[in-house]
Amino acid sequence: MTRSVYVTGIDRGDGRQVVELGVMELLTRQVDRVGVFRPLVHDGPDRLFDLLRARYRLSQDPATVYGLDYHEASAIQAEQGTDELVSRLVDRFHEVARDYDVVLVLGTDFADTQLPDELALNARLANEFGASVVPVVGGKKQTAESVRAEARNAYRAYDGLGCDVLAMIVNRVVPADRDEIADRLANRLPVPCYVLPDEPALAAPTVAQITYALGGKVLLGDDSGLARDALDFVFGGAMLPNFLNALTPGCMVVTPGDRADLVVGALAAHNAGTPPIAGVILTLNERPGEAILKLAERLAPGTPVIAVAGGSFPTAAELFALEGKLNAATPRKAETALGVFEKHVDTAGLLKTIQAPSSDRLTPMMFEHKLLEQARSDKRRVVLPEGTEERVLRAADVLLRRGVCDLTLLGPVEQIRKKAADLGVDLADSDIIDPQTSPLRERFADTYAALRAHKGVTPELANDVVADVNYFGTLMVQEGLADGMVSGSVHSTAATIRPAFEIIKTKPDAAIVSSVFFMCLADKVLVYGDCAVNPDPNAQQLADIATQSAGTASQFGVDPRIAMLSYSTGTSGSGADVDKVREATEIVKAARPDLKIEGPIQYDAAVEPSVAATKLPESEVAGQASVLIFPDLNTGNNTYKAVQRSAGAIAVGPVLQGLRKPVNDLSRGALVQDIVNTVVITAIQAQTPAS
Repeated sequence: MTRSVYVTGIDRGDGRQVVELGVMELLTRQVDRVGVFRPLVHDGPDRLFDLLRARYRLSQDPATVYGLDYHEASAIQAEQGTDELVSRLVDRFHEVARDYDVVLVLGTDFADTQLPDELALNARLANEFGASVVPVVGGKKQTAESVRAEARNAYRAYDGLGCDVLAMIVNRVVPADRDEIADRLANRLPVPCYVLPDEPALAAPTVAQITYALGGKVLLGDDSGLARDALDFVFGGAMLPNFLNALTPGCMVVTPGDRADLVVGALAAHNAGTPPIAGVILTLNERPGEAILKLAERLAPGTPVIAVAGGSFPTAAELFALEGKLNAATPRKAETALGVFEKHVDTAGLLKTIQAPSSDRLTPMMFEHKLLEQARSDKRRVVLPEGTEERVLRAADVLLRRGVCDLTLLGPVEQIRKKAADLGVDLADSDIIDPQTSPLRERFADTYAALRAHKGVTPELANDVVADVNYFGTLMVQEGLADGMVSGSVHSTAATIRPAFEIIKTKPDAAIVSSVFFMCLADKVLVYGDCAVNPDPNAQQLADIATQSAGTASQFGVDPRIAMLSYSTGTSGSGADVDKVREATEIVKAARPDLKIEGPIQYDAAVEPSVAATKLPESEVAGQASVLIFPDLNTGNNTYKAVQRSAGAIAVGPVLQGLRKPVNDLSRGALVQDIVNTVVITAIQAQTPAS
């Protein structure tokens, strides 16, 4: 039977979308096929479903998501009664449920619905659907005592109507009151009660949302600027010195279009980072001359300047009525929402109470979720030497919003801060260090000179070398000031990993440094090694790659069943290349009898059960291999790229193994998500004590 979770509330304004997104994140960690059902819907686009569909790659037909619109439901209830309304909605629900392992039900929104006793209707629908309930209570602008009372009353209401209440969630409480409210509710209810603070960035509209709401015209700015959150509004009317003192980080400046001095002053302040602003709104349909606009564009490239027809007062009235919404066009808000949810909710405990059926498949999304949770469980610090690179900054934004790990970025401090401000990235929770001017430079130079004295490195030469961001970052890892390093988005592989070979060096039990890729296929994750480092390993090195790869697989939740690949299976072939693989297999068997290994074996016999049944019917690896070791770099690199491009697999890596402390290399074509995944993997590697 399909297991369903019904997220509902007791009134409007509870910010329930944060919880709905968080529960969807939990479900997709464990289950491959998750459906969505919204019993009642307003006219117009469903922005939350659009977000869920885009973020979780849902294939569900949007037409099946909805039961009835509110007007139709109200008419049915008035003319034919509640039983008829519920009956129709139950039928629609089961049309969805039969196709999915789990269904997330999005309860009614208590907003202009014209439905009597809406709470009771949600409770009855949950019961008829056989769904467990997660009620959400809004705590915005309420005292700790009133929130506590409302949460208890909400639990009693749903429990009294026969609902299976999994947990209570209190949302949008005053941040300063969060701990007190959590303490007051702890152990006062038969179910867990989680308290989420109000997060200004979630309620803040983006510049794009403001532009749309005001019917504005974009005079300057790019997509990154339009995606910024407007955390405050500052209305220009004063003289420039007083106006500049009124600016706040992330504010939207509203000024008459003929005040060129305020426009230029605000953008100059943004350029200097004192403070970075979200953008500028010009009222009264007045626009500065072309010379001023060109100056503005040079001062703060990408920062939006918007022209609107209204005056300052009506514009202010509209702005203060706006509130940010989660939707597919605001992915950063989604990351923030999930960060808040995961920080304050015992996600593992809540998922356990849901008791969703575990999938036998391991999809790429489930693997990524698993990595995030693993990294977050024991936070580590990762240093990113390429702090001025846009993709790195965007990845840092995601990692910080999700609370995955602590970060240190390297590079010119003001340049990084300005670039981050232009992108709307908040680096307040990260460290920024300029190796050129850091007090650590002298200490690192002494360390490096001592390590490389046998190579003729003098303190003077070392002082120049350690100013390089990759050397500086590697020394931070070596000295325990960071737990791992990720670089390579704009540096070569050699520039990234050479410092690690010189400074960190290999583990005592590792003969060489090698690499693996996690190949995320549609229904499983395979580990490929070595596809990036060693051109033509000998038998001993190949054995070392196999044992290292098995250890990496285990660390990331992949049960290692090793296939030593060749163009021949078993004893069917001979030759130097096959003999090398056969010898490597015997070395692993002798050194690690605990490992499941087969070789030499062809790729098809390694992964396809029907082929394995013919070629190696008695093997405990053939047909179900999870770790595939290639005989040389040529074969491995070409195979991983062929599978990545032809089979649509997601390749995560290369992940370096064999170093005493984790350093990982990026492709220079790495996407933001690739960087995020590599940092997450590095943080997990750092959770294992250095040898």
